[in-house]
Amino acid sequence: MSLLPRGRCGGAVAARAAGRLLLGPQGRVSGSHVCNQYRTSGSLPEEKKEFLQNGPDLQDFVSGDLSDKSAWAEYKGNLKRQKGERLRLPPWLKTKIPMGKNYNKLKNTLRSLNLHTVCEEARCPNIGECWGGGEYATATATIMLMGDTCTRGCRFCSVKTAKNPPPLDPEEPYNTAKAIAEWGLDYVVLTSVDRDDMPDGGAEHFAKTVSHLKERNPKILVECLTPDFRGDLAAVEKVARSGLDVYAHNVETVPALQRTVRDPRANFEQSIRVLKHAKKVQPGVISKTSIMLGLGETDEQVYSTMKLLREADVDCLTLGQYMQPTKRHLKVEEYITPEKFKYWEKVGNDLGFHYTASGPLVRSSYKAGEFFLKNLVEKRKTKAI
Repeated sequence: MSLLPRGRCGGAVAARAAGRLLLGPQGRVSGSHVCNQYRTSGSLPEEKKEFLQNGPDLQDFVSGDLSDKSAWAEYKGNLKRQKGERLRLPPWLKTKIPMGKNYNKLKNTLRSLNLHTVCEEARCPNIGECWGGGEYATATATIMLMGDTCTRGCRFCSVKTAKNPPPLDPEEPYNTAKAIAEWGLDYVVLTSVDRDDMPDGGAEHFAKTVSHLKERNPKILVECLTPDFRGDLAAVEKVARSGLDVYAHNVETVPALQRTVRDPRANFEQSIRVLKHAKKVQPGVISKTSIMLGLGETDEQVYSTMKLLREADVDCLTLGQYMQPTKRHLKVEEYITPEKFKYWEKVGNDLGFHYTASGPLVRSSYKAGEFFLKNLVEKRKTKAI
């Protein structure tokens, strides 16, 4: 996303900032080179003149802090898609280009060890924030095991698909543990493509990776975001007993939209059985799932789905905005406002979820360390939940 608004002469705000690139006496920024048509024209409306006077200066562009959250409530674009229409992205869904030392370090290590992350493969908008960590945040990465090619073709997902993906890399569990040890992560999420071509769906591969991680760093918190293993509960049990801290599996959407959104081999009831069985064989584990909003679901369907998940003893729920990854995928039917996401967060807490993360840019693994490290895992260890 470009930080410069578009328009004539590079945009009024961009022109004003560009004109300030020359330093005046004592290092101060000079405003004498602003585009003349914006500086001298008397035909501009007063409100436009005021906007130019009070707009961002060079420091705002350098810092990248150009968001005007007060304008969110005034956004006049359509939030619900009409037939034949493609919705424009509202301001609250625009994110900064990922950068920073920690981001680059993680990216370089991944390439050198031939590892993949769902953060990159699924084009997650939060990659810079999650990989960046920071003084008060836990650096989190979501490693995608078993390659970058899936045997299923869900209509919301941009990961590559094939009937017979390449064979597994037997060194991947070891390399994954080695990379994470180098990064110094506090919390890691292991996920994978679906591997319906394998007898156990890759459950043993998951378990080996968790084992290597815990051997290298017993204190690291591990979340496994698994496929449904075609409903094979023995495979679910293998992963649940591997030493992980959080067992996650996504239902993705409300029951009524499962056939439209997910691959035909997946369904809501099967996903519920996976989540229930993980808790049955490992009662101390934290269970977690995620729902995308904006696919055409109704409020009644969302509420009903949340109730079903809580009845299945799911501990944690994340709700986020569906974003169309390419033109070949499902269109966004509606952009949900930040205020509505706040409402669903309250509903989730009222229903008894131990944690509900709800927001436009929240993803299943979004800031997983921050969400769980200081809250649920520590409470579980003290038997508070």
